[in-house]
Amino acid sequence: MSSIELTTSQRKILRALVNLHGETESAVKGEAIAEEVGRNPGTIRNQMQSLKALKLVEGVPGPKGGYKPTAAAFDTLDIQQMDEPASVPLTHEGERVEGVNVEEIRLSSVHHPDLCRAELQLRGSVKRFHEGDRISAGPTPLSKLVVDGTVDGKDTTTNVLVLKIEGMEAPAETPKH
Repeated sequence: MSSIELTTSQRKILRALVNLHGETESAVKGEAIAEEVGRNPGTIRNQMQSLKALKLVEGVPGPKGGYKPTAAAFDTLDIQQMDEPASVPLTHEGERVEGVNVEEIRLSSVHHPDLCRAELQLRGSVKRFHEGDRISAGPTPLSKLVVDGTVDGKDTTTNVLVLKIEGMEAPAETPKH
């Protein structure tokens, strides 16, 4: 399948639509997208026309209407639409965060434990997280890894949280008899 080249703005709007749609599973109003990406609703409506032309978005008429991402939107953003997402729980200041899953944990600077960072790829908005917030991600489905740390940065375009790692643990394998 050919990849569709999107502008940064289109990609940001499409990702916001995908995230908001993922939280509600219903059509998303242009105003909600505008608020999420910090643009005015008119700009969003214009962008939606081009995204509809690219078959990435469908309009839903009526009072409950708005926009929905198409399957092609997920392909374009390279998001695997999993039937049962292997959701890795996320806690924020000790509270379990609903509506946000960790899709991937990327570890960097493993050779320098004092500089160790983790990038958490989230499905769901990173807007609610702020520098210095305490975050815990895990346990992951296979290795049961849990990463604890504080937010050191975030990228709202790609929904990545950067954590300064303060602790990592994976339970020791229990020997199978």
